[in-house]
Amino acid sequence: MAGRFALAPGAISGTLSAFLMFRSSLAFLAVFSCATISAHADEGMWLYSAPPREQIKATYGFELTDAWLEHLMKASVRFNSGGSGSFVSGDGLVITNHHVGADSLQKMGTAEKNYLRDGFYAQTPADEVKCNDLELNVLQSIEDVTARVNAAIPVGATGEAAALARRKITAEIEKESREKTGLRSDVVTLYQGGQYHLYRFKRYTDIRLVFAPEMQAAFYGGDPDNFEYPRYCLDVCLFRVYENGQPVKPEHYLKWSERGAQDGELTFVSGHPGRTSRLLTTPELEYLRDVSFPATLDLLKRREVLLTAWSGRSQENARRARDDLFSLQNSRKVRDGGQAALQDPTFMGEKIAKEKSFKHQLADQPEGKEALAAFDRIADAQKAIRAVAQRYRLLESGLGLNAESFRIARELLRAGDEHPKPNGERLKEFTDARRESFELELFSDKPIYADYEILTLADSLTDLVEQLGYHDPLVQRVLAGKSPRARAAELINDTQVRDVAFRKQLYEGGATAVTAAKDPMIELARLVDPEARTLRKTVEAQDEIKQQAQAAIGRARFAVEGTANYPDATFTLRLSYGAVKGYEENGQHVPAMTNFAGLYARSAEQNNQPPFDLPPRWVARKAALDLTTPFNFVSTADIIGGNSGSPVVNRAGEFVGIIFDGNIYSLVADFGYEDKLSRALSVHSAGILEALRKIYEVPALADELVKGHR
Repeated sequence: MAGRFALAPGAISGTLSAFLMFRSSLAFLAVFSCATISAHADEGMWLYSAPPREQIKATYGFELTDAWLEHLMKASVRFNSGGSGSFVSGDGLVITNHHVGADSLQKMGTAEKNYLRDGFYAQTPADEVKCNDLELNVLQSIEDVTARVNAAIPVGATGEAAALARRKITAEIEKESREKTGLRSDVVTLYQGGQYHLYRFKRYTDIRLVFAPEMQAAFYGGDPDNFEYPRYCLDVCLFRVYENGQPVKPEHYLKWSERGAQDGELTFVSGHPGRTSRLLTTPELEYLRDVSFPATLDLLKRREVLLTAWSGRSQENARRARDDLFSLQNSRKVRDGGQAALQDPTFMGEKIAKEKSFKHQLADQPEGKEALAAFDRIADAQKAIRAVAQRYRLLESGLGLNAESFRIARELLRAGDEHPKPNGERLKEFTDARRESFELELFSDKPIYADYEILTLADSLTDLVEQLGYHDPLVQRVLAGKSPRARAAELINDTQVRDVAFRKQLYEGGATAVTAAKDPMIELARLVDPEARTLRKTVEAQDEIKQQAQAAIGRARFAVEGTANYPDATFTLRLSYGAVKGYEENGQHVPAMTNFAGLYARSAEQNNQPPFDLPPRWVARKAALDLTTPFNFVSTADIIGGNSGSPVVNRAGEFVGIIFDGNIYSLVADFGYEDKLSRALSVHSAGILEALRKIYEVPALADELVKGHR
């Protein structure tokens, strides 16, 4: 499961990174079609401020305490690269997945030091390598600010006016909190607008790489085994968090269980699921099926072919494109399966029937009339979004101008325009509360390769021409009389935005300096910006209408179903739970756990051929291993993309594993939960120790995990 952001539910497709999320397959439909959409015992991605205490106690006899929850919450970590992790020592050691750390491994790598492919271990603290633009966030508190947000919306205001009012109050709350506490402060929309919570995070930006295995060990079996089970992946990566030049000493970190997860036991997952679409209305789901998913799949498959061909030309090309290509392949499987679910008449029939039943119940409720009207407003807003979807994706989301250089150029252009405005009137990414994170990424000295930029920009310009038409006036102005390839080469070769010093000079100089620079890529961004901003304003106005409508539906839903419900995922910290449990597939029992013996058997049955070949050290040190040691395991926990790297803990709050994927039957988790065959996949804590001690021979690191300190 790629630790990436998902598409915003019911909205327009975002930047390419917004596509890179969970996974999918047709195989699940036969099972899910027969399953009900109602809640199951282990369903839910629960708010820490509203945990399912009664359900867990009734099902498992375990009582969540405030102290237990606070400890797990403050030991959990969010990666700005799109995944989760946790503190696992009192000396600032954080564990996540290899595929969550892959973004950093890619950026710090060179042709001579391919950390992503070959792995890394810091023998001493001085050897730990600082990461480019990596930010970790640790949740400190949650405050319900729903009343304050809603009170700031003028009575009767809708669309653009209401959206601006909501933007102003959100920016005000975030800035006020940031100044008062010193913590990163984000107002999070829950229940599609039914509630607003203020999340405060401790922010860390000095993050250093400690250990990563070879990619072949982390992603064993490659694309063929992705989202399958049994699995044999050491999908882990370890970083150390520093502050003021010294390793942080977190008050809360997870004690490592050498024994690890046991078959049948209750476990908990603490992580940051990206996006789910379980509360969307029928028109919103139809939009995903008919517009968003098809466009996404076309793009993913196009770019997968492009990068596969380019990677085949040289090892250096392959190194540069590897993380992007992995994400594309992963995301293509995600959307294939999600689309299959949405196209299945039984699945959609269940969704439609449930919505119809709910509407019928509303007729007897005091707020029923308002809620029923809200469904119609959502349908109308979705039609308005659909009308601009194509141009929005290509221009505002930047998918028709796919290059890091263009993204930087537009950020410089917009920063110059936005920063002079009052804080509450700026685009949200330019507000004071987000400034530090924005600048961390903008001034990153990560490598940006001109040849790779020309490749991706030329292809996306070609796509722009194909979708909007060669004679579209804006297309002609973008191409400036040249072919997509020639225009891309001209823009990439002539721009200076890849120079960090140049970026800082323009950023500090504001709009005047940006205009005076006459940089060709910035001027391209300026050319596109008027229409892109108009499209964004249109979509945000319709999203505001949908949020207000969803709030009305949410109030009615609480009246009908009660408040013991969880909101869709928002890439904020959630608690899931479930039993370590195998399943029955095609009449055969699939055990909950795999072991090292299974890894070597898998390699042998595939003649040790790629992608089932074992790294040389794994072959050489086989005899040193206890082959019965658990390696990967499955549980019934409810997860999705963004949960990658989430710690799995037992009742004692001990680290017993780490989430890295879901099996093929979990592939419609975007839209619902199923517990008969759907499973969350984890790396076992005992297997991690076995590999560290006997394959990689890094006893000091293994000892730190067990002892909790160096």
